[in-house]
Amino acid sequence: MCIGPLKRLCHWGPITALGIIKIVSFMMVHCCNMLLPPTGSFLGFLNMITFLLCSGLTIYNFLSSMFEGPGYLPLRWLPEYAADEAYLQFCKICEGFKAPRSHHCRKCGRCVLKMDHHCPWINNCVGHANHAHFTLFLFFSVCGCVQAAVIMSISLYRAFSKIWYSSYGYENPVHFTVSTLALTVFAIGLAIGVVLSVGALFFFQIRAILRNRTGIEDWILAKAILRREPNDIPFIYPYNLGWKENFKQVFSFNFETVGDGITWPVVQGCHQFTLTIEQKEQKQEKRLRTKPYLVCKKYNGWWFPITHGWKVCLSPPLSDEPRIPLNPSETVNVTRWRKYWLFGEKVTDDPCAKRLRGWFPRCCVIEIGGYGDTVSNDVKKNQ
Repeated sequence: MCIGPLKRLCHWGPITALGIIKIVSFMMVHCCNMLLPPTGSFLGFLNMITFLLCSGLTIYNFLSSMFEGPGYLPLRWLPEYAADEAYLQFCKICEGFKAPRSHHCRKCGRCVLKMDHHCPWINNCVGHANHAHFTLFLFFSVCGCVQAAVIMSISLYRAFSKIWYSSYGYENPVHFTVSTLALTVFAIGLAIGVVLSVGALFFFQIRAILRNRTGIEDWILAKAILRREPNDIPFIYPYNLGWKENFKQVFSFNFETVGDGITWPVVQGCHQFTLTIEQKEQKQEKRLRTKPYLVCKKYNGWWFPITHGWKVCLSPPLSDEPRIPLNPSETVNVTRWRKYWLFGEKVTDDPCAKRLRGWFPRCCVIEIGGYGDTVSNDVKKNQ
């Protein structure tokens, strides 16, 4: 099963998602057959058909977004005109330039067209080619779980109120065994959890589609606004064409992708490289802010390093970016700062070595330039 295209399924994300769908669907059908049997009334038939439709469309869009993928930029890609290379970033891994709105995903190992984020649930990126299927997967999963949570909750209430129904002579067709009762309660919890978490993600995806801004571009735009002075010319986001046109770029009647994922329509006053130029300037500023730090404590790369204090464990960076192990006397170039964590890249003398970037506890390092001659003494104390 983990060979060929089915390899995408061999990951905790898709396995967990399919497991949730199976449990909720099985218990929903079980409760419907007792509370509203589809052969007993038109309402029962409509209820069952509606849920099975939501469940089927959830699985279809889930698998479509997983296996169709976001669309990848060809390896060693070059712009049509050599002069445009000055406006683009170069990807050393893919050995080519990054097209506008493309970003390299370290988990997929490729530059992704209009990358929004890497989703562990589908074990793939969300981007240009599968954005519509991914959004519909979220929509139908929320709709199905809302319906399932209501029906299963009513069934549970009827089961616990069987004495009241029998005392008034009403027939109560809902009966649970110990195992089905436990599974129903568990399925209700899963359904409510999906509604809350996936519903929030669906809201953010719809907002991103209507604004024509991916999660990465949100971050670029926020930095573009913050780094400008009040008297500077304001930065204009080039891809917001109005919510109707933005919506049409993702959803079409035949669900085919619109455009090639490389060239995009832009607003008046902008061009294809407006955002890439801004991104290159931001990265240049980032390099200027980079500070070297010396490792003084060993860090094994755990996400919750209890040995470095409870404050570090309770204040992790809200990111799925990796943690990098550290050894004393190593040097790390830091580019992002939090109260208890830092993000940086290990310094190595080997030009062919793989880049190691990630988060690590702040207490494990000391700024080289900030402490001067006291660094060596502090290192000795911590070793």
